[in-house]
Formats: sequence, C-alpha cells, structure tokens
Amino acid sequence: MNYKDGIEPVTVLKTKSAELIRRTRETGQPVVITQNGKATAILLDIEAYERQRKALLLLKFLAKGDSQLREGLVVSHDEAKAQFEKTLKRLKAQG
Repeated sequence: MNYKDGIEPVTVLKTKSAELIRRTRETGQPVVITQNGKATAILLDIEAYERQRKALLLLKFLAKGDSQLREGLVVSHDEAKAQFEKTLKRLKAQG
C-alpha cells in the first residue's frame, strides 16, 4: 500500500470531501488526513472498514483461544460436540 499518494491536508477534506470519499470507494485505499503536517485521521470506505473490523475480531478470538489452550482450559472433541448439539437443540426449540 502506497500511502504517499493518499495523504491529504485537512483543508482538502473540508473543501473536497465528496471527491475524497469517491476516491476511497473506487480504490479501496485509505486517505491519510494531516493537520499541521502530522497524520491525524484516516478516511476509509465502509467495505475496507468492515473487513478490518472482522479481521481484528478474528485475531481477538485466535488470541483468546491460544491463551485458553496455554492455560489448559480445553475440552475434548466429544465434549465440545455434545455441548454444541445441546445448544443447537435449545436454539431450535426456541425458534
């Protein structure tokens, strides 16, 4: 990702916001907004934002699972399957 082409001062955001939004939608690339020469914000299209949120959530779950594994908080495959089937049956009954 080349951020050099996606850096804009806050004044451009103020005057050409629709153009910047269109650019992020078309390219899928973020626009870095600067204020007083320093990066202060990122403009993302909604699809890129949602992909990042999902990726972060997946990483969070992976880290939690890894932590639980290291702490010995595990169940056997048969126990996990039984718990899953019990929960599924309960949800279908509520359905």
